[in-house]
Amino acid sequence: MALKGFRRNFKPLQILTEEEVEAIHRGTLEVLWVTGVRVEHKRALKLFEKNGCKVDYNEMRVRFPSGLVEESLRRCPSSFVIKARNPRDNVVIGGDVTYFKNSCGMQITDLDTWEPRVATRKENYDGVTVLDDLGSLHILGPFTPYFGFEGVPPAMAMPESCASKIRNSTKVQIEGFSNASEIFQIEMAKAVGAEILQQVLASPPMTWYKDAIEALFRAVEAGFPVAVESGPTLGGTAPVTLAGAMITNNAELISAIVLAQIIKPGTRVVADDFVFPMNMKSGAPAFGAIGSSLHQVAFNQIWRGYGIPVYNVTSGYLSSKSVDFQAGYEKAIQGILSGVSGANIIGLHGSVSSAITFHPIQAILDDDLAGMIGRFVQGIEINDETLAIDLIEEVGPIPGHFLNKEHTRKWWKLEQFVPQVADRLTYPEWMKTGKKSCLDYAKERMKEILATHKPISLTPSQEEDIEKILEEARKYYKERGLMSEEEMAIYTESIKSPNYPCE
Repeated sequence: MALKGFRRNFKPLQILTEEEVEAIHRGTLEVLWVTGVRVEHKRALKLFEKNGCKVDYNEMRVRFPSGLVEESLRRCPSSFVIKARNPRDNVVIGGDVTYFKNSCGMQITDLDTWEPRVATRKENYDGVTVLDDLGSLHILGPFTPYFGFEGVPPAMAMPESCASKIRNSTKVQIEGFSNASEIFQIEMAKAVGAEILQQVLASPPMTWYKDAIEALFRAVEAGFPVAVESGPTLGGTAPVTLAGAMITNNAELISAIVLAQIIKPGTRVVADDFVFPMNMKSGAPAFGAIGSSLHQVAFNQIWRGYGIPVYNVTSGYLSSKSVDFQAGYEKAIQGILSGVSGANIIGLHGSVSSAITFHPIQAILDDDLAGMIGRFVQGIEINDETLAIDLIEEVGPIPGHFLNKEHTRKWWKLEQFVPQVADRLTYPEWMKTGKKSCLDYAKERMKEILATHKPISLTPSQEEDIEKILEEARKYYKERGLMSEEEMAIYTESIKSPNYPCE
């Protein structure tokens, strides 16, 4: 079945007036011209200067004229296709369609203790298999599902993660970057006829480091779309006010968009929102805070005005450390507000505690939540058949009823969303069947998926290409001294295992 996302059928939520939107836009233009952005990349600085920017090479500071900024925003396509390795899973980003993607975690969480630990290769591959099966999940995120897994040196974590997704899923991928990992991720995508949405991240406040700009150059020159992102915390790396943080965050994203359009006009771009208030008691980001949702709703309104697709990263990240009531309300509030305010991509599935832990069980639970949000954004269909006036006349008052009508049989599956792992039993049924919780049902669902779902395998030649690219990456990092002898020894043994690539 083709993954088409959820089409919003009503005007998106707006919380800013036209005057407020304009004030933020004018403020962003002023900051880009007066304050400017630090860009630690000589080639980029030269390109900026050639295209009318004011460049201070000593400070690596770029100041952007308003005309170039606005022309660059206009050059971005308002919607575009991203190719998956199976064409049925292609996505069309933009307009009124919302897609869901998974969040990630550095490690897997233990469902008994809720403590993190390093995932095994099999757990990583199983996690991707589960994500491939979930019907309301359309896109696989970066660092997925974990930042690395047992036996893999940190330098190889990104290429190995990318390979595990390509091997175990046909869905579109977003990829991050680390130690030039984008070189090998782009090659792997090309080897299977797919594209990657390459994520590039600023370093707030108002700075782009060399590695992020290199990733942008490589993606744009490969003809791939880019997702520009920052990730400031309000009161730390951005102003504490939502309006001020909107300006610095937008300026950071727009500076990268200008570069992308200079390199290749018409480059496909997604604008990511990944902004959190600071927990003033600890200095850490306040994941799950309502301030994040306020920022996301305003961000979506502003960037819809720019005509650029938006991706709400924040929605999937929580302060809760377990699958509990707090996790439920943190994800639900953020997810539904992202959906009704017009996000094109919503990060939701799988993350348990901020970006620290992930578990497929949480992703299965989140798939029900995504389905409910998706059903809500589709709205209410109003026509002669759904108004059912003739049917109401036919049935009349009691003892009439609607259960035995063809209209009911036809419409109930279209009108209702039925979750797969929620407890919807009556109290007597619940007591007779073991008093199971949604967590119990999700565990059963995971066993079922791993027993029955078989992702579409790579062809032998594609698998050979992926392994060749991984070997190139191993050689690249070894030559640069980014893997110790001890790491290499452990890694080499894991590759020799008869169960490789999935031990």
